[in-house]
Amino acid sequence: MISDPGTSPDAPRDVTAEGVEAVLREACEEVRIDASGAELLRLGSNAVYRLPSAPVIVRIARDPNAATEMERAVQVARWLESQDYPATRVLSGVRGPMSVGGRVVTFWESVQDREEYATVTELADLLRRLHWLEVPESLRLPYFDPFAKVWSSFEALDGVSADDAAFLEQRARRLGREYDRLDFVLPFGLIHGDANIGNVLRDRGGQAVMIDLDGVCLAPREWDLILTAIYYDRFGWHGRSDYEGFVDHYGFDIMNWPGYSVLADVRELMMVLWMGQQVGSSEKSAAEFNRRMHALRTGDSRRGWNPF
Repeated sequence: MISDPGTSPDAPRDVTAEGVEAVLREACEEVRIDASGAELLRLGSNAVYRLPSAPVIVRIARDPNAATEMERAVQVARWLESQDYPATRVLSGVRGPMSVGGRVVTFWESVQDREEYATVTELADLLRRLHWLEVPESLRLPYFDPFAKVWSSFEALDGVSADDAAFLEQRARRLGREYDRLDFVLPFGLIHGDANIGNVLRDRGGQAVMIDLDGVCLAPREWDLILTAIYYDRFGWHGRSDYEGFVDHYGFDIMNWPGYSVLADVRELMMVLWMGQQVGSSEKSAAEFNRRMHALRTGDSRRGWNPF
């Protein structure tokens, strides 16, 4: 996620399947949509449900202060629809973000009946097209400040030892200095903010569609290329031919850019900090956090990291 909405001390922090299900039922009742048979697709930065009765996607933000960010995502989705850009659409007839049980809830059209991801080459095509769009000033998109997010992430760490937190803080300070010296070569402008294969679905007609618009902002375009690169280069989640196809379709190989390793390290740090926010509430997340911390401390391979 790109924005830094902050955290209220009185806001709900824990996100559990049971807790968000109660929010889901209340939200659906308010807009008169049948919530029966709801399928929980993801429980990460958002709890994402598919309602087979509609079909509708309901997103419940983990951050209880995400109203501004979600309102911007809704506005971006409507603008992209006006540009005939293949992205997730806001559910018509339902007002914008609503607050239910201290959570921010949004309703979206469901593009498919079962989860089917597109290819990395289709992701490249969507990014190239997105990056060419002229953004209206009325959207008031924020400028991307990665270290605003990094430092706010430390406040949200849950169950992380003081020693691990200190190590990550030291790493963040070093990377902050290195990041400030980067010379970006791609134009500054509109980015998705979390561009990866997990955010490109295939709709019922077979077309690739971009989802998860929460992080859309203005930034160096390299940010939209870095995840696919490290998924291939560091984690082994993409094969060589997949990555070569991505580069061929987008037209730029970020791994040949001198700033690649620094940007990769910053994005990697953000992934570790995100996992650190879930250590206290999930044994699976705690195990993954420890695995990632070991790799950072020892310089070991990241090939054992698991996608979440």
